[in-house]
Amino acid sequence: MKQDIFPTWRGEMEYVCLGCGKTWPADQLVYACPSCNGVLLLRDKMFPFLKLVTGEEWRLVLDGRMGTRINALRGIFRFYEFLAPIVDQEDIVWLGEAHTPIVEAAPQLRNVVGASFAYKNDGQNPSASFKDRGMACAVSYLKWLCRKKNLDEVLCVCASTGDTSAAAALYTSYVGKPLRCVVLLPRGKVTPQQLAQPLGSGAQVLELPGVFDDCMRVVEILAAKWPVALLNSKNSWRILGQESYAMEAAQWYNWDVSDQFFFVPIGNAGNITAIMSGFLKLYELGIIKKLPRIFGVQSSHADPVFRYYDKPENERVWQPVTVRPSVAQAAMIGNPVSFPRVRMLAEKFIDTAGPAAFQVIRVEEQEIIEAMILANRHGNIACTQGGECLAGLMRAVKLGLIDENSHAVLDSTAHSLKFVDFQNMYFNDSFPPDYEVRPNPDLANKPVELLSPDAANGIDPAQFAELGARAVAEKLGLNKEVKK
Repeated sequence: MKQDIFPTWRGEMEYVCLGCGKTWPADQLVYACPSCNGVLLLRDKMFPFLKLVTGEEWRLVLDGRMGTRINALRGIFRFYEFLAPIVDQEDIVWLGEAHTPIVEAAPQLRNVVGASFAYKNDGQNPSASFKDRGMACAVSYLKWLCRKKNLDEVLCVCASTGDTSAAAALYTSYVGKPLRCVVLLPRGKVTPQQLAQPLGSGAQVLELPGVFDDCMRVVEILAAKWPVALLNSKNSWRILGQESYAMEAAQWYNWDVSDQFFFVPIGNAGNITAIMSGFLKLYELGIIKKLPRIFGVQSSHADPVFRYYDKPENERVWQPVTVRPSVAQAAMIGNPVSFPRVRMLAEKFIDTAGPAAFQVIRVEEQEIIEAMILANRHGNIACTQGGECLAGLMRAVKLGLIDENSHAVLDSTAHSLKFVDFQNMYFNDSFPPDYEVRPNPDLANKPVELLSPDAANGIDPAQFAELGARAVAEKLGLNKEVKK
């Protein structure tokens, strides 16, 4: 295999139903099994042939691609053969997604937490969230499909708590015709920053009362009854693109994740599905020798997956929950559409690496918001979901689930600026009671006003600067003036 050209390998993709096991051709828009309405995954029938290349050879190929100037290989499709190897180079959309940094926690923060860990800052993707990984794959596939079938227009729809809509609007607007984007948002449940993104990218934004789960049911009906492209994580192409997170992390640690613990917010369960699937592919091909451990994290305000795995195996029954308001807004989902995928992949993880390989931890809202603030006060750019992961790590440490020789990687799914309103609500003690958050005065941080509003009236700029400097010095306790 040459590393300076686009791969010549092409796979044979098909949808596989996790319910009845039936398969469906990949060159059509299918989001649930036409036979039983079960959840789908995508499978490359040619994947076994990739094993003819040794794990060592794959590592050399993938490491060689890190320096490529071919745009189609600079993002998630650096791992082309493992993701969507039917898409041609001309159809791949790359907007700068992927290759997000893994940043080690500051020593002081490690001491507070009691564990060695790093954040993978997926908020440094183009639309400021991890959703760009899946959207790059899904939209590249749609571009390929439109060209192959000569489609004049494809209406792309998604339900969102903010991040999915931002990514969908960004990538479809870049492609333009024949793609057109419409997003459904739960009215009043999306931050102003997240609402501004799809509007700015030109998508048609429709707001409905209720929560994300209500909007998701609407788009599922749309996708079942009308010829539209669903861009939520029910779309199996989205899951494929998000597998790149696991592959990037493994590559960063020189293909050795044997002592790594990955903490992932569950939300709609697409990301944790993708991360497990990505690691399993690397393991099956011999690229990594041992699987890491995966911790899914949920808030007590939206915890159906935790409740499922908190029961003994013979007593587990899947039940959606009614969500309550959460600062981890993107994870406020009571009926994750990807749960059947999680269950299937978790079984594979546990069968391969033992019962501790996959676990789910539940944390409280107070822990989430304070963990986010703690992380950002030590130089990170964690969103509330990143706070959820840190809270999960701190809970795991208390429970004795993290040993001293291990290292954790926390998923900060979005940029902290998307969630500054929650930070401000904490500082101003303005959370509604349903959030169950009460600020700790030691974490409060507010601007302090110096001088009266009319202090600059009637004096020249030099006098005002002197007056201001003395006010600052007095506030900071700078009592001794230096003579120069």
